[in-house]
Amino acid sequence: MTRLLDTADDFVQDALAGFTAVHGDLVRRVDGGVVRADPLPPGRVAVVVGGGSGHYPAFAGVVGAGLAAGAVCGNIFTSPSAGQAYRVAAAADAGGGVLFSYGNYAGDVLHFGAAQERLRAVGIDARTVLVTDDIASAPRDRIEDRRGIAGDFVVFKVAGAAAERGDPLDEVERLAIAANHRTRTLGVAFGGCTFPGADGPLFTVPDGTMSVGLGIHGEPGIRDVPMGSADEIAEILVAELLGDTPEDRGDRVAVVVNGLGTVKYEELFVLYGQVAARLGAAGLNVVEPECGELVTSLDMAGVSVTLFWLTEELEELWRAPAYTPAYRKGRGERPAATGVSDDVYAVADPVRGPAVARRAENVSTASVKRADRALELLTAVRATLHEHEEELGRIDAIAGDGDHGVGMRRGVDAALDAGTAARAAGLASVLRAAGEGWSEVAGGTSGALWGAALASLAPSLDRDDLTVAQWAVAARAALDTVVRLGRAKVGDKTMVDALVPYVERLEAAARAGLTLAEALAVAAEDAMAAARATSALRPALGRARPLAERSLGHPDAGATSLALVLSTLARAEEGRNP
Repeated sequence: MTRLLDTADDFVQDALAGFTAVHGDLVRRVDGGVVRADPLPPGRVAVVVGGGSGHYPAFAGVVGAGLAAGAVCGNIFTSPSAGQAYRVAAAADAGGGVLFSYGNYAGDVLHFGAAQERLRAVGIDARTVLVTDDIASAPRDRIEDRRGIAGDFVVFKVAGAAAERGDPLDEVERLAIAANHRTRTLGVAFGGCTFPGADGPLFTVPDGTMSVGLGIHGEPGIRDVPMGSADEIAEILVAELLGDTPEDRGDRVAVVVNGLGTVKYEELFVLYGQVAARLGAAGLNVVEPECGELVTSLDMAGVSVTLFWLTEELEELWRAPAYTPAYRKGRGERPAATGVSDDVYAVADPVRGPAVARRAENVSTASVKRADRALELLTAVRATLHEHEEELGRIDAIAGDGDHGVGMRRGVDAALDAGTAARAAGLASVLRAAGEGWSEVAGGTSGALWGAALASLAPSLDRDDLTVAQWAVAARAALDTVVRLGRAKVGDKTMVDALVPYVERLEAAARAGLTLAEALAVAAEDAMAAARATSALRPALGRARPLAERSLGHPDAGATSLALVLSTLARAEEGRNP
């Protein structure tokens, strides 16, 4: 567990402050993460990596010569926001374009994808290479659905080395794609990790067993098997990895034996010896192996093995030197001290549009009153999400990383703060600002979806004669936004399972002539019933998908939090119109 902290909410920022204080000659902070202390040479490609914190050395620890130009650092196990990714990439850009690379998780894809579009809008060529190395998370015929775990490091190393030697963006992207295609990982967990400030781990492994197929966000493996010796664990991991190789694999392979946080170096060396012996017996030549902590999961007791099947061009990049805070290789040299302070550098975002103050110039008094009502509702929602934070975390931890309650609490707090600041500009501005605030601070898939959904309500709700039909139109717009961005459908065990019946009941209530209070009440009841019914579903998307069987019998955290919010709105309207 995490013992050295001041407050759980400030843990990531406090850690980044200490990290940059130690390594100020190599990295400097920007709003959203870190970049190299010394700017890249003009025209160089900027490889920008990132994701949730809790994985050190990934991601900030690999910023430096021969590796990344910048790292975007979200909250613990939570994807950073689009704004954070944009600002870090803009700070790292040297005119040669930006290559984003990160693990294949829905929240990261949403937020980094939005950042990529922002960069392109201001003339910065930006590309993305997802890492999909975890063979336990999807079968070979759905390899593009696999999640990224310790193979992140392999792809980052290849892309960073290509960029360091001056390759153009097209070539850096091609080589990173090739590295990902030829990388495979499998791991085992012996025990779960504990969030900063939490009382216990996200999961436990039964005595005498180990969990095969772990994730790096506190997810347990996909199956429990009897605990084995190092020899037996190596046999399981190597056998399954050799059964899942790229075509034309060749006989040269780089190996990464990675500790997840609690399994330490001497133990890792024991395992590596067994892995290397099996690869040698299979006629393979191991090239410059790595053995240590490269992609961790807080204090998780676990280990993974990665095989990177080399070609001549990929081997050259794997062998290339690097010098970063956490990883040194070859003849890389420590840069001269720059004297850069630990101040957080702000990066302007020219695509955010006009300031709220300008939008307030022509706002009506009625719209400001509607904004006040929206802030009252957000305040009520905030109380509900704070009350249910631990419950939502427990539900999420069954097959996920347990951060849903924390994310919803952070999101609604930020939404209320941002919305309050925009009050004078009227309801539409409040909803847009609240959505931006939610997405920026909460991160993750739910942060992106809630932020976009809030903003989508503005056109339908900012009017004098709000009716059930208009509320239904607004709810339908939110649903369309969530489905478009999240690509979920009914039955996938997501918030969509609760939102669809809510919208349909509102539309039916409008046709039946119910009052707004009546309509919101019956629609919220349908949403809550649908959220409970997700207990019978297997997740088809997101981090819970590889652990579908564990999720059976438990409701979806996203559907549950949505139903709680909708019930709160119904009670607030009923209280207003007794």
